[in-house]
Amino acid sequence: MSEALIETLLAAPYVAKFGIRFERKGDELTGVLPYAEHLVGNPLVPALHGGAVGAFLEVIASATLLASQPLARLPKPIDVAVDYLRPARPEDVYARAFIGRAGARVANIRAEAWQGRRDAPVASLHGHFLIKPAG
Repeated sequence: MSEALIETLLAAPYVAKFGIRFERKGDELTGVLPYAEHLVGNPLVPALHGGAVGAFLEVIASATLLASQPLARLPKPIDVAVDYLRPARPEDVYARAFIGRAGARVANIRAEAWQGRRDAPVASLHGHFLIKPAG
């Protein structure tokens, strides 16, 4: 695992501003985006800003890649598509990512974010990341 790189990822200014944290249960990594007032994008609904949810999904995708194998540097997004499935209420958001395939240079990954019920995601991500395995 690339623990030092996960710490670097968490120390990035926008990640630190969001307060993202990770919980490990066995070999699964769950990301937590704690609710904060500054994450609300539409106070009339109210709903969390889609950009915050999308950035959170990108962070959990990167962290999952780092936790799955030793990498020499942080993964770099090549292309990312986020589907917003329902408004994210003003409460904590959880996410997990799943690696479809990780080659020598590119990894294919998908992630889902939910609140309350995991079977009712608020957003999903599908992306390709440039990776550099250690060694």
